[in-house]
Amino acid sequence: MLNVIRIFLTLITLIGTASSQEDPQLGSARVVFQTNYGDIEFGFYPSVAPQTVDHIFKLVRLGCYNTNHFFRVDKGFVAQVADVVGGRSAPMNEVQRVEAEKTVVGEFSDVKHVRGILSMGRYSDPNSAASSFSILLGDAPHLDGQYAVFGKVTKGDETLRKLEGLPTRKEGIFVMPTERITIHSSYYYDTEMEICEKERSVLKRRLTASAIEIERQPQQDEA
Repeated sequence: MLNVIRIFLTLITLIGTASSQEDPQLGSARVVFQTNYGDIEFGFYPSVAPQTVDHIFKLVRLGCYNTNHFFRVDKGFVAQVADVVGGRSAPMNEVQRVEAEKTVVGEFSDVKHVRGILSMGRYSDPNSAASSFSILLGDAPHLDGQYAVFGKVTKGDETLRKLEGLPTRKEGIFVMPTERITIHSSYYYDTEMEICEKERSVLKRRLTASAIEIERQPQQDEA
């Protein structure tokens, strides 16, 4: 009986551990960065880092990441997007600059830094994150709990692999590409709206087919 209880308690522990390691729920918003090496799509974790998500998504909606670039590509570690203040090739308007100069509180969590995760860049001040962020290119457990995770890549791993294959140079602690990796433009969409549009389209086709069938019915009866 004692052994049965021990086994039962072990199973409960294992189930609890497994559930705690599950990915958090992605929100319905998706962002696409269109680079000179392909597209990268990502989603957000609003339940994990709500202030960070709001800030980054607003920067996207304002077009702040357009003409920005990846200043760092360290194979198997991170591809890091530059701060939009100074990273863009195009000048910013006043609305963009005001938002870009804001910082967000460090929303650290227990979400693991594994390939595809989005994690905010910052200085030694834990509340200094602004607009630079990294896309993880491998597992980096030493970053866990130290940097704010706010989303993950949903499409575009082939683009990330292209970036990892580019020639690089070492500058201090940074591994940097020898050529500019430009984010030409960005756009966003809502997956829930897209599903609704698809369902509406299917329903419309069915209604049209039904209407045609109803129109044919009297003709068949008369015949």
